[in-house]
Amino acid sequence: MRRIVIDRPGGYDRLRLVEEPDPSPAAGEVLITVDAAGVNYADSIVRMGLYASAKQLHGYPITPGFEVAGRIAALGTGVQGCAIGDRVVALTLFEGYSSHLRVPAGQVFALPAVLDSLQAAALPTAFLTAWFMATQQVLPRPGDTWLVHSAAGGVGSALCQLGRLAGCRVIGIVGAAHKSAHAAAMGAAVVIDKSAQDPWPQVRRLQPHGCHAIFDANGVSTLARSYAHLAAAGKLCVYGFASMLPRDGRLNWLALARDWLRTPRFNPLEMTRSNRSVLACNLSFLAAEAPRLAEGMRWLLERFADGRLQPLPVQTFALAQAADAQRRIESGQSVGKLVLIP
Repeated sequence: MRRIVIDRPGGYDRLRLVEEPDPSPAAGEVLITVDAAGVNYADSIVRMGLYASAKQLHGYPITPGFEVAGRIAALGTGVQGCAIGDRVVALTLFEGYSSHLRVPAGQVFALPAVLDSLQAAALPTAFLTAWFMATQQVLPRPGDTWLVHSAAGGVGSALCQLGRLAGCRVIGIVGAAHKSAHAAAMGAAVVIDKSAQDPWPQVRRLQPHGCHAIFDANGVSTLARSYAHLAAAGKLCVYGFASMLPRDGRLNWLALARDWLRTPRFNPLEMTRSNRSVLACNLSFLAAEAPRLAEGMRWLLERFADGRLQPLPVQTFALAQAADAQRRIESGQSVGKLVLIP
C-alpha cells in the first residue's frame, strides 16, 4: 500500500509518501482498495499541527484524510451485509490519504449507482457536516433565510443544497467572481461576491430583520458581524476559522495569537435578551454520536440516489501530489471539492 505520512507538523514538505505492506482487516472491519480520497481544509490544519483532534485522539506520525471511496477488498470476521467487490464510501478518523484502508464496518456505506468514486469521496465530510448543522442544530423551517459564507466550497455547497431542499432562501457569499455561478447552481437564491463589494450592506438590504441561520467557517474576520446580522432567535453555526490561517503553508504565530485575541467571545447574558444562539460543529469529536452520523449518511445517500442532492464538481490530484492539493485548497480559489487518486 501507499500512503501519506506526516511525521511532525510543518509545511508542505511534511507530507511524505511511503510504501508499506497491505493491511489486513481485524474483526468487524473491512479493507477498502481506495479509488479516491477526499481532501478537506482540516487536513491542512492537521499538517500545521493545529487540529485539536489530531493531537488529542491520534498524535504524530499521522496520515490525514477523513473520507474515501473504493471497493471492498477483504472482510474481517463478523462483518455482514457487504461483500468483496462492493462499491462503498467510508468515513474515517484520519488515515484517508491511502491506497488501502481498514475501516470499521459501521463506517462503510454502499455506494448508489448514480455516484462514481470521485463524487463519492467528495461527499461524506462536507455533506455530513452540513447535515449535522442544518438538521440537528438549526432545525430549518420553510421560508427561513440562511446566510452561507464560503458558499462555493465543500460544506458551503452542501449547505446551499440542503437549504434549498428544506424550502429556505439561501444567501451565499463567495470570495471571487468565478465562484458565483457554482453557488447559484447549488441553491443560493442570491450570491454576493465579497471581492467586488462589502457584503454586509447587501445582506442588511436583503434581510433587514436578520437571518434565521448563518453558517461561518471564516473565524475572526466575520464572526462578530455574522452574529450582528442574526434575526431574533437566529442561530450562528461555526465550523472553522479559515481567515486565521495562512495561504502559503507557513504559520505566523504572532498573527495567529493576535487573531485569537480578536476572536469574539459571546456573552450569554446578551444572548438571553436577544434570543440568538451560537452553535458549533466538528465531526472528528463526534465519535460518541456514531449512530446519529450513520443515520445522516444514509439520509444523504438516499437523496443522492433519487436526485434530490447533486454531487459536487471535483478537481483531482495524484496521491503523490498531496502537497499540491493542500496548497490549492489553502489558496481559497478552489470550487467544490478536491480528491486524491491513490
